[in-house]
Amino acid sequence: MTKRFLTILGLGGLCWVVALTGCKDSATGPAPVGPIKVGAIFSVTGPASFLGAPEEKTAQMLVDKINAEGGINGRKLQLIVKDSGGKPENALSMAKQLIEEDKVLAIIGPSTSGETMAIKKLCQDSKMILVSCAAAEDIVIPLASYVFKSPQKDSDAARLIYQTMKARNISKIGVVVSNDGFGTAGKAQLEKLAGEYGMTVAISEIYDKQATDLTDALTKVKGQGVQAVVNWSIVPAQSLVAKNMKQIGLDVPLFQSHGFGNIKYVQAGGEALNGTLFPCGRLLVAEQLPDNHPQKALLVSYKKDYESRYKEDASTFGGHAYDALLILTEGLKQAGSVDRDKVRDAIEGLKGLAGTAGIFNMSPEDHNGLTIEAFELLTVKDGKFAIAGK
Repeated sequence: MTKRFLTILGLGGLCWVVALTGCKDSATGPAPVGPIKVGAIFSVTGPASFLGAPEEKTAQMLVDKINAEGGINGRKLQLIVKDSGGKPENALSMAKQLIEEDKVLAIIGPSTSGETMAIKKLCQDSKMILVSCAAAEDIVIPLASYVFKSPQKDSDAARLIYQTMKARNISKIGVVVSNDGFGTAGKAQLEKLAGEYGMTVAISEIYDKQATDLTDALTKVKGQGVQAVVNWSIVPAQSLVAKNMKQIGLDVPLFQSHGFGNIKYVQAGGEALNGTLFPCGRLLVAEQLPDNHPQKALLVSYKKDYESRYKEDASTFGGHAYDALLILTEGLKQAGSVDRDKVRDAIEGLKGLAGTAGIFNMSPEDHNGLTIEAFELLTVKDGKFAIAGK
């Protein structure tokens, strides 16, 4: 056997070994490994920008922090953000891009329920992990094995509102909701659970999500002699409803959904919103929590980091993006792999994970992992958020 043949055989054997074990160059060390690609669909602009803008900022801030600390399992994260403008058709097109062109491991977002429902089937059929930042229970019920969500449940928000009303001897109410996915889902929960709490929904009005005046709808509500009003939306009308109630002399308590958790709504509505009651996560009142609360350290840290970096108030919506990315990265850590199925399985098994929305306990039957205990009843007091009754 010639020396030349032995040399070729040796090189061939080396290539075969490298192919099996991964290339290692004695001079340069292990071959570089690329970043873990994470897609994000947020309504950074448009009518739902109150949701998407803080979500995008939060996600980028958290990715920067994770990467500065060495990444996940030794690999950096690459966040690929798409601005949907709050439109379901845009979200669908962008999800296809992230799946087919960008080859992401997972998608966080979208910002709204309507957008999430538009891409739910695509993600499930593509076996793409989706951790939504929207609240409607339709996102996770019926269950889709690759679809999760970080905000609290609509039904639990409705239950806390009704519990509060019952304690205040309120039994006849008027409901107004926006004509989007979130409003539709909330209306369904309020009507479904009313009888359980002895509530009568005397009237239920739907308004356009881009409405700039709710006087007509609220005048109809006033005519029913209701004891309270529930507004369920994630649009700027949350500021209008209180102003319009005051203008027409509808002097009853105003309850809003967990979609009210952004101080910009209060600033837009002014003093008319004082006294508004709504269920929400604890981020907005983090400093008011006892020091031993299991969420306090995380909430205060996130709030401080966000407000220091962006010079604006943190919102519960930015917290949804924080939780979505937290759920994904904890799944990655638990899986010890970027195999999508292993990460999905790990997410489904997460227990006792403290996030901004509550303590997550996922399961094969529950892809939200939060209970009514994730909510605090908040109010608006002197233009600021406060824990109700304190």
